[in-house]
Amino acid sequence: MRCSPNPSDGRDRGRVYRRCGCRDDHRRQLGTTCPRLAADPHHGTWAFAVDTPPVDGHRRTIRRTGFPDEIKARIALRRFNEGLALCVITDPRQRTADYLRDWLDERELHLKPTTMARYRAYVEQDLIPALGQIPLIDLTRQHLRAFVTEQLRRGRGKVTVHRIMAALSSALSSAVTDERLARNPAKPPLLARPASAPRHLWTEEQTARFLRFTHITDPLYADLAELMIGSGIRKGEALALHWDDVHLPERVFFIRNTLSAVDNNQILLTTPKTKGSKAWVALSDRVVDALEDRAGTRAFGQITPAGGYVFHRHGRPLHPKSVLDRFHLLCDKAGVPRIALHDLRHLTASFATAAGVPLPVTSKTLRHRPLSTSANIYTDLTFLAARAAVDAVAWVLNNADRAALGRPACRARRPWHQNPRPHRKLPAHQQTRTEESSAAWPMWPGDHHATTS
Repeated sequence: MRCSPNPSDGRDRGRVYRRCGCRDDHRRQLGTTCPRLAADPHHGTWAFAVDTPPVDGHRRTIRRTGFPDEIKARIALRRFNEGLALCVITDPRQRTADYLRDWLDERELHLKPTTMARYRAYVEQDLIPALGQIPLIDLTRQHLRAFVTEQLRRGRGKVTVHRIMAALSSALSSAVTDERLARNPAKPPLLARPASAPRHLWTEEQTARFLRFTHITDPLYADLAELMIGSGIRKGEALALHWDDVHLPERVFFIRNTLSAVDNNQILLTTPKTKGSKAWVALSDRVVDALEDRAGTRAFGQITPAGGYVFHRHGRPLHPKSVLDRFHLLCDKAGVPRIALHDLRHLTASFATAAGVPLPVTSKTLRHRPLSTSANIYTDLTFLAARAAVDAVAWVLNNADRAALGRPACRARRPWHQNPRPHRKLPAHQQTRTEESSAAWPMWPGDHHATTS
């Protein structure tokens, strides 16, 4: 509710009365005009009514009924007016639309503008048209299930519907915290979180080809890609990077902001994605060379303004949508598959893991707070690490067998009664080996074969 709080205003606003649910011959409720109210002091129930201050030019009357006596009705009216003085309407019959709008106004002080824009779109375009007229206290899981089913039937994507329901669940959780609802009808989720689409990352050869091509045709985007791949930072963090936060002699830079586009239109600087994202990031020689190119006269034929954006057009930051469109065009011209700009961050993890860097170190480089975040995102890379681990165990045991017996003793062979018939040709992995490999300790997956069968 949008008004100016005034604790001393409206303490005695409203009235208390008695009414009943009796009906006349036309099936209309008699309310306060029932003749039994005057004759029987125990007939009917007590209620109160109070006019709320105008909101957006509209005045509303709040009524609450069902109190057993006048004293309890006056106490409830007093408490209602105390909350009304602070611009808080505790109407139990408040519509879901009004509650969701009030919730958005409250969350605007805590959420990023990009998140607020997405939440407002979900509320105004999806939730209010479907559920807005239902009183908040009457909202049930059946209503939400019907909404999800209808959205999917209309062809909405599962990811979009899941995000809409996640926003609604957050709003209803606030209602539970404020004791407006006894439980959240959106929990447990009615739609499971869809699995992430498989990522198709570039190979080392494709990455090198793209960088060589863009260094010749578009040095700006070549240096941007070098920074994102070489440091693993996010797209918004790279576009928001200022020269004040870059320290080339020390070969580090500091992540302070991220560049965001609200409704794909308004560009503004916001805080990074997580608290741990604000951190120092190391620079390799290759990335230092790219940043030195940005600082030189080759940056659009002019010296970059001191303290300005590292990646800019005549001093103005690059629009995220324009960057993505230009990046895809360069992918087509370079002859490499189109990927998302965020996939350049995944290339950092892929190349580091392939080079034998432990996953905890890679996780710290990407500034993931828990290690499980990296393990969940880069599941395919953890498979490589797991293969390297079991091969290393087999390598140690085989060396111990060679020291004691002169040969490895593999205990993974099938018993004699499970061997295939002699007339069958054994698969290659079951054939007797004539000589054992004496390869050195495997450094990373892909350059060796497992020694167990």
